[in-house]
Amino acid sequence: MSTSRFRHSAVAGATPAARPAHTPERGGITLLPERDDLHLFTDAVESSGGRVVPLGPDTRAIMWLANSDPDGLIDALEANPQVQWVQLPWAGVDAFSQALSDHKRDDLVWTSAKGAYSQPVAEHALTLLLAGLRSLGRRAHERSWGEAYAESLFGRNVVVVGAGGIAVELIRLMQPFGVHVTVVRRSEHPVENAERVVTSDRLDEVLPGADAIVLAAASTDGTRHLLGRDQLALLPEHAVLVNIARGPLIDTDALVDALAEKRILFAGLDVTDPEPLPDGHPLWDEERAIITSHNADTAEMTAPLLVERIRANVEAYLGDGRFVGLVDPEAGY
Repeated sequence: MSTSRFRHSAVAGATPAARPAHTPERGGITLLPERDDLHLFTDAVESSGGRVVPLGPDTRAIMWLANSDPDGLIDALEANPQVQWVQLPWAGVDAFSQALSDHKRDDLVWTSAKGAYSQPVAEHALTLLLAGLRSLGRRAHERSWGEAYAESLFGRNVVVVGAGGIAVELIRLMQPFGVHVTVVRRSEHPVENAERVVTSDRLDEVLPGADAIVLAAASTDGTRHLLGRDQLALLPEHAVLVNIARGPLIDTDALVDALAEKRILFAGLDVTDPEPLPDGHPLWDEERAIITSHNADTAEMTAPLLVERIRANVEAYLGDGRFVGLVDPEAGY
């Protein structure tokens, strides 16, 4: 179906434009690697006043257009130390952690697409949340009329882990349902439409009262198995869990046990650990789970949004230096 009539905006969400500590030197912009729709990104750069050049001495910025081949990016940077700005294609930068670690130069600015895909991913999170409450996983596995069971999202207590663009957009989408939102984040800085905000070290305090929990946090060493066996045990039996962030935020083995023992109602997983989830894994047969195989933001949805992020950041590169989606290599996002 054509989507030409429907446009998502490349929202910044909770990721406002900001100037980096170092202003990158202006120069040629190289688009890597090759892809079928490369012309869209070439047009975005050139229409913003940028100059597209092959990788070489004239390159001062690299637009990396694939969520794979981090070694290719590392090779490009090592061969071209004159590069001072790299635009990454996804909100999460964990796939490029080695590149970030190997190239922590004061004169190298990193930006990502964080915030750009907030609308489609938040929409997917809401879909999984409603699917869990309406027992659609169980309904999809049944072969007879079955037992009637469903819950409503209206008035529920929802815990959202993370406060980036996806979280902000999801909270906005849930407002018509009259939900009570608690945000768990690194700081206690307020989040629009959230009733309360608590710091990450207080996650265990809010889990027992959660009717639903949505993971929308970055994947770092500090967030690995954020929901482990102990945390899953704190959730009530009617709780719905949704992960649209990164698979390692959940201890998969502990989740399998919690679902099999009916200690939580449902898990909606767009991401898994490992990923892709192997054929025959018990989660595939679990009627209390729906796995959507990392489809919250498909290429069809993200390409035009990445185009707009690149357009905005090329304008910043050539103009006031206020980039959207600045990455902190130390923090990993």
